[in-house]
Amino acid sequence: MKKILRLLTTSVFIVFLATGCSSKKNEKPKVSDKPPVELYADAKVSLQSANFEKATEILEALDSRYPFGPHSDQVQLDLIYVYYKRDETALALASINRFIRLNPTHEDLDYLYYMRGLTYMATDQQFFQNLFGIDRFNRDPSNAQQAFKDFAFLIKRYPDSQYALDSLQRLIFIKDRLARYEVAIAQWYIKREAYIAAINRGKIVLNNYPDTASVEDALEIMIEGYDALGIKEPKDNALAVLKLNFPTNRLLTGPESWDKDA
Repeated sequence: MKKILRLLTTSVFIVFLATGCSSKKNEKPKVSDKPPVELYADAKVSLQSANFEKATEILEALDSRYPFGPHSDQVQLDLIYVYYKRDETALALASINRFIRLNPTHEDLDYLYYMRGLTYMATDQQFFQNLFGIDRFNRDPSNAQQAFKDFAFLIKRYPDSQYALDSLQRLIFIKDRLARYEVAIAQWYIKREAYIAAINRGKIVLNNYPDTASVEDALEIMIEGYDALGIKEPKDNALAVLKLNFPTNRLLTGPESWDKDA
């Protein structure tokens, strides 16, 4: 009886293996085995129709099958783009950094710095902001800072690049985001009566982001901090700057104006 059971078990196992092997042999690869030129043409069609999932499959197949093929550089550049479009920011950043490291004099470096800036900006966005339109400007700014560096470098190194103008516009947006972050931290310090720390955050806004709307808020925080510490001269100086640039500010025009002694 034991021999019969053993034979039955062995037979079933052999059938299972045979079926598995047969199904694997019959499976067709997602990307057909075409010459690299034809595959790249298929990838371009998918890109043009915004079918980024299909484009990714073809481009990844090209990159692995023909790493030194006729379109190898362009395949990697296109992969960076589709990773970005699919919100696969980690893959995009890894691909960009690898390409820059291996091709430090490539003619498309301006594009790569531009894409890295865009990718860091995308990474800076959060789920709740994308889904509900909540502007969480007080979140960790490290990715925004990295994006700022890439856009600033592009403008300085490649001022005639086709990506320079858009990079400049993005710098303005990022500066505003970073300035508001500093104000949010300063306000947090004010609530905890850490006035020196709050004042220092206000100074960061004045020194690093003087052309943003957050300057007015930063001056208010500094004035409040100096007042709480009983330091008159710096407070009067901050009030004078506020009066010169924001004459209708509530601290200057309210019923209990702080501008009396300025």
